Amino acid sequence: MDNQFLISLTKKYESPLYVYDVEKIISQYQKMTNAFSSVKKLKINYAMKALSNISILKVFNSLNAGLDTVSVQEVQLGLKAGFDPKDIFFTPNGVSLEEIEQALGLGVQINIDNLSILEQFGQKYPKVPVCIRMNPHIMAGGNSKISVGHIDSKFGVSIHQLPLILRVVKNTGMLINGIHMHTGSDIYDIDAFLRATDILFEAALDLKDLEFIDFGSGFKVPYKDGDHQTDIEELGAKLSKKFNKYVKSTGKDLTLIFEPGKFLVSEAGKLLTSVNVVKQTTSTVFASVDSGLNHLIRPMFYDAYHHIENISNPEGKKRFYTVVGYICETDTFGSNRRISEIKEGDILSFSNAGAYAFSMASNYNSRYRPAEVMVYKGKDYLIRERETIEDLIYKQIDVDLQ
Repeated sequence: MDNQFLISLTKKYESPLYVYDVEKIISQYQKMTNAFSSVKKLKINYAMKALSNISILKVFNSLNAGLDTVSVQEVQLGLKAGFDPKDIFFTPNGVSLEEIEQALGLGVQINIDNLSILEQFGQKYPKVPVCIRMNPHIMAGGNSKISVGHIDSKFGVSIHQLPLILRVVKNTGMLINGIHMHTGSDIYDIDAFLRATDILFEAALDLKDLEFIDFGSGFKVPYKDGDHQTDIEELGAKLSKKFNKYVKSTGKDLTLIFEPGKFLVSEAGKLLTSVNVVKQTTSTVFASVDSGLNHLIRPMFYDAYHHIENISNPEGKKRFYTVVGYICETDTFGSNRRISEIKEGDILSFSNAGAYAFSMASNYNSRYRPAEVMVYKGKDYLIRERETIEDLIYKQIDVDLQ
């Protein structure tokens, strides 16, 4: 998608605007399946929390992907997008048994990440196949805000509690058909990740009814030139060899599962914004745009880097700007960024806005959430309308106190 095409989209749909390149999504999916092509049984479950628009979900359904969901509402969206329940994995955290039972009633694969719910589920539904999420206590990359493999993580059952898991399984007679891990986001240390897979392989030996091993995801994508990223081809070659050897040695006909989100959609997305005002203080030049942490919270929440480009003046003289939003909070997208000279009305493009961007958006300051557009083979499709005042007051009850 070239700059002029992106600018034309802001004229057609206004700004701010989320734009998704479907062909990039497809190429990322194919890149991953190609990396593990030597594995006999492979399943890619898209982690839909990254970007849950139903039109995007339908793209993944057309690719024969499955879904990784974390709430019963995500399960319901997946079903509305046409996914077969057997292709939907439900991997919540900290939910009640009641919510798990709701998901069970929809016919999806249940994945449990704590001993309390595991025992309760086993006592009530011993014949229902269930997966167990393990915490291997391996850190394979990412900062503390996005890593979930540390010893005190709220995610997963500690690998050191495997004897307790086996006792629960024995006492309840429950059926464990899968084992799962997720070490966190921004994995670039492949050797560390492979050590975590070895831990999971060893734990799997004690579970005789396994049908699959789910290695999670968290694969890192580049955010700027020279940035670290997961070498998916190297990981594919090394892990495929390990997995195939394990399957052969155990005689189990297992499926290898991954659940990528960011890897599949991050680079496909852009957030397009219009510059409201250029403001100079004694030491800083601010470019304030018609967006903020209500639309893209990752820079403030995770200290995430998003490349910012002035697509209205890409060849202009470079100057240093601090790009901020219009929210009544400190919503700084980037400090002292070297960007082509910015004028009021210019369009700024934020890269890597496909994952955890719109899906984390809010109506803070009573601002509208933006429209979403997907582009496929040069044609644009509106997949979410821009909100209006009616959307803000929908479901509110106007009560007059006498």
